Amino acid sequence: MQSTQTRRRLLATLSSATAAGLIGSGKVGAQEAPPETTTIRLTKVPGICVAPQYVAEGLLKAEGFTDVQYVEVEAADVHAAFAAAKVDVSMAFVAPFIMQVDAGVPIMLLGGIHAGCFELFGTERVRAIRDLKGRTVAVPGLTSPHYIFLASMAAYVGVDPKRDINFVIYPAADSMQLLAEGKIDALVGFPPVPQELREKKIGHVIVSSALDRPWWQYFCCIPAAHQDFIRKHPVATKRALRAIVKAANFCAAEPERAARLVADKGYRYDYSLQTMKEIQYARWRDYDAEDTIRFYALRLHEAGMIKSSPSKIIAQGTDWRFFSELKRELKS
Repeated sequence: MQSTQTRRRLLATLSSATAAGLIGSGKVGAQEAPPETTTIRLTKVPGICVAPQYVAEGLLKAEGFTDVQYVEVEAADVHAAFAAAKVDVSMAFVAPFIMQVDAGVPIMLLGGIHAGCFELFGTERVRAIRDLKGRTVAVPGLTSPHYIFLASMAAYVGVDPKRDINFVIYPAADSMQLLAEGKIDALVGFPPVPQELREKKIGHVIVSSALDRPWWQYFCCIPAAHQDFIRKHPVATKRALRAIVKAANFCAAEPERAARLVADKGYRYDYSLQTMKEIQYARWRDYDAEDTIRFYALRLHEAGMIKSSPSKIIAQGTDWRFFSELKRELKS
């Protein structure tokens, strides 16, 4: 019964949003061929920042996907799920995607959805990234987006993440407790971790990728798809991307209703609402996806984490055609 009510609320919410012009008309999609497959697999992670792909469930069904699956993975395993072909299309942090392209994983980066979800929190001993030299930082894993983001930031200011920072591996809940006790010096978090740290008054923000240059100038989370899925299902790829982009518009225009849909997926409503209001989901048109790839590829190269040049990553691992078409179709 609860599942039925949730589904009805979701469809009613998105239908009213379409009627109000918040997420665009369904006329463009209706003129296209139907998707080559009616099944679509996306990730479900502990983070809230990828909210558009949760909010998009009803929109995906309107695009012709009758079987919308959310594959639960840990944040550190999102990108590996693509490599294992466990998901078809999904959002995640851009830098690990670049590392996968560099390693030859058959994925394509499709565009960009939003900037600014990661935050670096620390104790009073740490006031800037350079202060992390000789300090201890907790991350969920050495292949996690948290580690990769901090390694990129450190390399950008001349700090060698492998030599200068002592990384320890802890899940988010343990890391927050250790930071509160002063047993670590810093941690990197994405929603809902920053919201919980602020609520509990643990640590302070050293870097916010939503507010601090140069990080706020580039996409943080972007959509990607497995190459086989794109090759076999180009119409489905575009339809899935359109649903996610429309959902991003909805998150920006109707944060309370979007937060309720996210909460229906098992996340706290208050943290979800904070995330809707803090992340600028409506600005997916304003950023340049290719500039984002180039920027992070340079940072990863500086950190010794990839061998490929930015131009090679862009040539081998990006496909902007669907995103470019949607920018024209969904003009505000």
